Amino acid sequence: MTKADIVDRVAGGTGLTKLETEAIIEGFFKTVIDALKEGKGIEIRGFGSYKVKKKNARQARNPKTGESVFVPEHYVPTFKFSKDFKDIVNQSMMEKESSGAS
Repeated sequence: MTKADIVDRVAGGTGLTKLETEAIIEGFFKTVIDALKEGKGIEIRGFGSYKVKKKNARQARNPKTGESVFVPEHYVPTFKFSKDFKDIVNQSMMEKESSGAS
């Protein structure tokens, strides 16, 4: 699913135009990115949470060449799905699997 697909679905479900919906979705993305750039986390109950995690410097190995390489300290954005989100997806997939096996 692409951003355009999301815009289509949200616009269809809300009655907003695609242009208005795209502006809202872009605004959401920008807000998440800006908050993470400032080191803030975002928690959306029932959906998940965005955070920035610090990764320590380390020695790693290039899997292609086997060469040892130094990876400096860096920060990565992460997303953790809520338990409710995981449960809903799991239940839906289990239902699809059991109905397909019949």
